[in-house]
Amino acid sequence: MSERLRRRLIVTADDFGLHPAVNDAVVQACQQGVLRAASLMVSAPAAADAASRARGLPGLAVGLHLVLADGQPMLPPEQIPALVDDQGRFSCDMLRNGVRFFFLPHVRRQLAAEIRAQFEAFAATGLRLDHVNAHKHFHLHPTILSLVIDTGRAFGLRAVRVPADPQTPVWLRPWLDLMRWRLKKASLLCNDQVFGLHHTGGMDEQVLLEILRHLPDGLSEIYLHPATRNQLTPAMAGYRHTDELAALLSPQVREFISAHHYLCQGFCDPAAAA
Repeated sequence: MSERLRRRLIVTADDFGLHPAVNDAVVQACQQGVLRAASLMVSAPAAADAASRARGLPGLAVGLHLVLADGQPMLPPEQIPALVDDQGRFSCDMLRNGVRFFFLPHVRRQLAAEIRAQFEAFAATGLRLDHVNAHKHFHLHPTILSLVIDTGRAFGLRAVRVPADPQTPVWLRPWLDLMRWRLKKASLLCNDQVFGLHHTGGMDEQVLLEILRHLPDGLSEIYLHPATRNQLTPAMAGYRHTDELAALLSPQVREFISAHHYLCQGFCDPAAAA
């Protein structure tokens, strides 16, 4: 196997559909840069615009970015009262909700309904489902992962991101190993490692080139949060979205990838499973 095929790479934009500025960046980075995949937030304000743009980008693989924390649900709040706050939004308290997902059957039923609704919303776009991951990597939770695997079968699920960064703390690695084992048992494709966790909101050209220079063998995913403007939401106040877009458009980044890595068009690129 050649050096380039040994080091296979997926470059993904998360939060597709969050804001028109994100959608603009995804189009630019796909047409003029190294972006080849995006994860769509189907309940986000600009989701319909994102799906419309994606249908005109045959070079972009699109997956589902499940939102189960710090965001808007797909279902009306009255159908999932155990999952949302007084404003009808998912809570940011992932630890508390994680315990509730695991131990409370009525909460799990509502969670299952919301996950199905998001899969259905993605299917309604007409886009081919390339992968699934979750906002804030909440699919690492075993209950959420079970529902993703079980629900996803009916929607053509083929790949799930494993948030396994080489710098992952030791205590978290058994959870990641279990996640990878469960995905492989379900005959689903997953990445060997991911990059973006430790530089979230700051994946500029220098950081991206440094990651690329030390990329290990196997299938790696690098995810970013590009946009054509900064200050998109209060939760992302410190994110340098425009710097991340510039990194995706960088000629140096493009030339380095071309020389050293095989750039896959999403997880469903045949080379991703090599």
